Amino acid sequence: MKKLLKVSLLASAVLVGLSGCNDKQASSNEVQQASDLPELKSFEAKSAYAIGLSMGRYIGSTLEKQQELGIELDDNIILSGVRDGFADKGQMSDEEVQEALTAYDEHLNGLIEEESQAEAAKTLTEGQEFLAENAKRDEVTVTDSGLQYEVLTDAEGEKPAAEDTVTVHYSGTLVDGTVFDSSIERGEPATFPLNQVIPGWTEGVQLMPVGSKYKLVIPSELGYGEAGAGTIPGNAVLIFEVELLDIEKPEQPKSEEPAADKPAAEPAKDESAKAEDKPSEDDKEKADKSAE
Repeated sequence: MKKLLKVSLLASAVLVGLSGCNDKQASSNEVQQASDLPELKSFEAKSAYAIGLSMGRYIGSTLEKQQELGIELDDNIILSGVRDGFADKGQMSDEEVQEALTAYDEHLNGLIEEESQAEAAKTLTEGQEFLAENAKRDEVTVTDSGLQYEVLTDAEGEKPAAEDTVTVHYSGTLVDGTVFDSSIERGEPATFPLNQVIPGWTEGVQLMPVGSKYKLVIPSELGYGEAGAGTIPGNAVLIFEVELLDIEKPEQPKSEEPAADKPAAEPAKDESAKAEDKPSEDDKEKADKSAE
């Protein structure tokens, strides 16, 4: 019974999603019109409609994204499959359904991969152009690794080591100005071990005295590389404005001291002293004669 309920809810969601989220208008004999829907007065009716509407919107948005990749699915065929599913009949066997869905999934993943590669290539070109232009500015210093930095506010505080934990305020953007992360917007500084972040951060923040503010322009190979991360696309150049607030040194392990009543090492015995204490053969002879 529970399995049947889940199938029914999903099928209802597909119907609602297709009829409510697509721009195409289905004919009145294919999709139930809004005026024909039952009144939503009872608890059961409101609950059922709310479940179907929320699921339908999700499915509809998913189909819309797939259409952006070039996949065009016929709404009427989808609805036909839903109706056949309700009636427990169909033009395809379970094995054929599984094969079709697997092929669809593989095709969809291929299109997504192609789109990602095209986006990464475009991002790489844009990033290289940005780095080349930014390096020409007199305020910018380029390190051997390719990291670019600019001193916005100088200071004379202590500089961190890679093993230290730092507290910073920062804002991170892409070359087009899109903000992807910001402790300033969150209203709370970030604290983390400096050797556990991307290489561009580890190198760049070590150049900063406490109290200073730098702009770090990080090439993709010192950031998230070809893979990207979250909303950061592959091959993206990252721009950070960083203010170093504090440094915390790692705790040093305590060395063990010997106990006060126990010597650090046993004194070496003098072998020559042992030899002197031992009676010789001549001494034994003299002692025997005296006894006689």
